[in-house]
Amino acid sequence: MPGRPFSDDVTAEEPPWRDAFGHEEPYPEQTDGIDAAVETARDSGFVALEGACGTGKTMLALTAGVHLVRDPDSDFERVVVLTSVKQQLRQFEADLRTMNANLPDGYDPISAMTLVGKADVCPYNIEGRGSIDDENVYERCEGLRERTRGLTEETTAGGLADRARSQQIGLADSAQADGTGGDSGAEFMEVLDEPTPYPPDTVEAENDVEYCPFYAQYLDDLPEEGDASEAVPFDFTDAGLIEREDLVRMAAGHGTCPHSAMGAVLPRVEVVVGNYYHAFDPTTVGSFTGPLLDSETFVVCDEAHMLEPRVRDLVSDRVGDATLRDAESELSRVLQPLTLDGADGERTTAGLSDARDHIRAELDEADVTTDELATLREFVRDLRAELDRRVTAYLDREQRGWRADLTDLSDDEIPLRDPEQPAEDEITEWAEREGYTDAVWTRAETIGAVVARILNDAEDEDKRRAAPAVGRVLDAWHRNDHTNYFREIRLERTWDETEPGDSWRRAYNASLALHNCVPGDAIADTLGEFGGGVLMSATLAPLDMFERVSGLANLRETADRPVEHRTYGLSFSEENRASFAVATPKFTHENRGYPDEQTETRRIYANALREVARVDGNVLVGMPSYAEAQWAADALAGLDKEVLIDEASADDVTERLKAEFFRGPGKVLVTSLRGTLTEGVDYRGDRLAAAVVCGVPIINTASPRTRAVRTAYDREFGEDSGSGATGGLRDSSRNGFETALTVPAVRKARQAVGRVIRGPEEVGVRVLLDERYARDSWDSVRGYLGPEREEFQPVSPDMLSVGLEQFRAERG
Repeated sequence: MPGRPFSDDVTAEEPPWRDAFGHEEPYPEQTDGIDAAVETARDSGFVALEGACGTGKTMLALTAGVHLVRDPDSDFERVVVLTSVKQQLRQFEADLRTMNANLPDGYDPISAMTLVGKADVCPYNIEGRGSIDDENVYERCEGLRERTRGLTEETTAGGLADRARSQQIGLADSAQADGTGGDSGAEFMEVLDEPTPYPPDTVEAENDVEYCPFYAQYLDDLPEEGDASEAVPFDFTDAGLIEREDLVRMAAGHGTCPHSAMGAVLPRVEVVVGNYYHAFDPTTVGSFTGPLLDSETFVVCDEAHMLEPRVRDLVSDRVGDATLRDAESELSRVLQPLTLDGADGERTTAGLSDARDHIRAELDEADVTTDELATLREFVRDLRAELDRRVTAYLDREQRGWRADLTDLSDDEIPLRDPEQPAEDEITEWAEREGYTDAVWTRAETIGAVVARILNDAEDEDKRRAAPAVGRVLDAWHRNDHTNYFREIRLERTWDETEPGDSWRRAYNASLALHNCVPGDAIADTLGEFGGGVLMSATLAPLDMFERVSGLANLRETADRPVEHRTYGLSFSEENRASFAVATPKFTHENRGYPDEQTETRRIYANALREVARVDGNVLVGMPSYAEAQWAADALAGLDKEVLIDEASADDVTERLKAEFFRGPGKVLVTSLRGTLTEGVDYRGDRLAAAVVCGVPIINTASPRTRAVRTAYDREFGEDSGSGATGGLRDSSRNGFETALTVPAVRKARQAVGRVIRGPEEVGVRVLLDERYARDSWDSVRGYLGPEREEFQPVSPDMLSVGLEQFRAERG
């Protein structure tokens, strides 16, 4: 629902998108990037853009997209922004406010909305009412909605909402008449201090069926045909950016469901801001955001260096031992009434008859037989026994004596095939030997869905059932290939006192895991749904490699969708920063040894870290792991500065640590590059004076899953794979390693040191410790440092202090 088009009075000084741009003057990089994005999108193409901090990427992308949406000659109707980092989501919101605040007179505000989950907008969950909380909000919501829809078959949805209103008004009148006032419990529900027309808790119909009056009102307002946004009881076209609190107050205050209103508004606002899963998670797309994925949408993928790993997680799947156990129980509870004879009495027989009739009716409607139910139960039971046998055998083989001390066990992986040789996995082979046919796998998802429906009806309980999840994974396990998918058993630490003391189940949750090793096709399939867009980050180099792994190359080669590259370095004065690539020995396990070893490599790194830590102000130290972060913190003990250590912890703990780092005199913060403090955190102003990274943070290469990914990348992107140019990679045997492991690791390092300089007046030091950053050699990563490669001066360890002192002297 675009507003008034922006000016088409094109002059050499004022490009056609100028009125949409939110600041006084664009940077040269922004002008070039906006022009490229607009022209490429008109041809249904994409721009892959690396822009250093300060480029103004968010404003660039929003301006290009909003201009196209408002252009009457364009087919674009909306912009969808996807980001994996909450800090960046807030930046897009801030830029949208800036754009609206600076629109020329006469222009309608840019309508926009940020996507949030049900837990964030459900009135009952927000206020802690209706037996709804963060743990059960999704199941409770779906159950209430289903019952509300069922009740509308007997009466109108408006009648249900009116019943809740009149019930509460009657209570209020009664309380007023007898002088009890609010003591009678007749108060109206308030959400975020906004009064609603309903009681504080969910309500019941005359037949004692619980329902949601907010959803009932939405259904009543929903037109039988046409635009669902007509059911939204407020004007969203003139509201600018609708934030979560605005949505809840406006919707709930009118008595309608905020989440349903959000879904109705989505396709009609000009800008939607969300997370990667809103476009790439099959469940979310199928149930909620699907209408956004079409050729009328201009997509912006921010933090696009994370696109590949995040989508890999979203299109992979797994099911745990406990879920298999619960699914077996659920299947048994559905089968039981069909097998009992009701010999305990007439009432029992009548109850069984009713249960049987209901179950058989549901099975018939889903075209599921009793034999299929029984076979799936038997398969799940046998599968769980096979999982137990394999985990026990593995622990007996690899960790002898494990039963003596279950607390000493750590997370682990059990591959179900050779990670480097694509072949059928051992679970599939076992199932074939046991006589389980293809139909058992392929029908599991349908059977799981009907089992959940039967149990939720029969037990009158809103609960997420296990059978659908098991069915989904079994179907995917059987359907997907054995080349790009890797199957394994994941062992994750837990503790369950209800399990026997000598059972691995007390210490582990074991999962059957299905990994998509090469998510490029899944990414390309989704990107191909959009009309065009921008994929951007401060760390995308090398762009030709990014184009291949993100699926953009597939779109260019098979669908004739153009792909343009843009690279913009730091535009701030080089005099304000010092950047060093220090030729310390490679920070590999072979060189450094274990953290408690006093090796020469560790001595050199400890000295270099102390030199950087002495820089005035706050210093960030990025290490390859949390164990190495602890070593670095110990090595920095005795400094005049306080040393803070980040550990793998909950978000609130990390936030408190970050606040402590920013507060008071300069400190040193040591963290893992796999944590959350080296990406997406705003260290603006004087919050950070220096950042130093130790080593190239390549993930554990011995992991079966990592080996499988590397092998898949060798096959997909190697010189003999038929994928075309390799972008200068030296040979196909190393192509998979560099593409899947080395380049993402260098991006992690670049993200960390990129925290230092965030504005034109900021001053700081950036240091990369490892000779692979400093020298050209067979395993050098210097070529992956992007447009700022030449700024990182190669220096020897003993010259680092000289360089730091020289920079300090030059800055006065």
